[in-house]
Amino acid sequence: MEYIARSLTFIAIYGISYGMVIFLISIGLVVTMGLMRVVNLAHGAFAALGGYLCTYLVTAQSLPFGVAVICATIGVSVFSLGLEKAVYTRIYKASELDQVLLTIGLMFVTVAGLNFFFGPNVQPSRLSPALEANIDILGRSVQVYRLFVVGVGATIVAGLWFLFEKTSFGARLRAAVDNRPMAQAIGIDVASLYSKAFVLGSGLAAFGGAVGYGMLPIEPLYPFKYLTIIMIVVALSGFGNMKSAAVVSILVGVVDTAGRYFFPTYGAFVIYGFLIAYLLLRIEGGFKRKSA
Repeated sequence: MEYIARSLTFIAIYGISYGMVIFLISIGLVVTMGLMRVVNLAHGAFAALGGYLCTYLVTAQSLPFGVAVICATIGVSVFSLGLEKAVYTRIYKASELDQVLLTIGLMFVTVAGLNFFFGPNVQPSRLSPALEANIDILGRSVQVYRLFVVGVGATIVAGLWFLFEKTSFGARLRAAVDNRPMAQAIGIDVASLYSKAFVLGSGLAAFGGAVGYGMLPIEPLYPFKYLTIIMIVVALSGFGNMKSAAVVSILVGVVDTAGRYFFPTYGAFVIYGFLIAYLLLRIEGGFKRKSA
């Protein structure tokens, strides 16, 4: 029983923290694909840039981890605003194929640029002594950093729910998506609204890459390496469904952690078996109901 309790504690805390990082990175794509109808396959590049910038500020500039995360998020958000004005506004009304081709091209450019400036190796991650410390929970030693990520992720989930469901910004964004001509007719600045939503999504990706750089190794292939898991969360949660995205991200994190814990050799394949089963049962956001 003690072994089971310790194992479940490990899987729960480490799986939820991993799922929170996945959510922080994925939620931006949930917004752009679900609400703005933009297929942005370069979304992972913003997370990689956030992780690289955070790593540089911590290791080279000796900034505290929290300050580095904030600076990295702001820096990537500002960069994404310029990129949105220069590139993305041109593809908002383009076909899905054009969006895919352009954004995947941007991802290749990002990977090449990161490899050129930082080299092909994984960047070292350094946490503060407080976050690197371990505490005992139910007989299991747990890193404080993991608990910190869970707390930050839960706070972001609550904040995003309030932003999209309880503020005029969320209402105006939904209105612009549902009927853009009508939204413009009643005075909503749709272009400005889309820019803000895009910057928000990119900033969240950078925040997730920065906060999670102690879990997801920062390397040039980062945008490609985690694109699959990001797209899985977006697809399974339903485009634009933030609450479902949080649940799916945590489920993916827990299942993947459990698979690697109990089956170290083949654990990486467990998550894909789970996803196949989920897709077979799921029909447009729900599960097939048995006929009466």
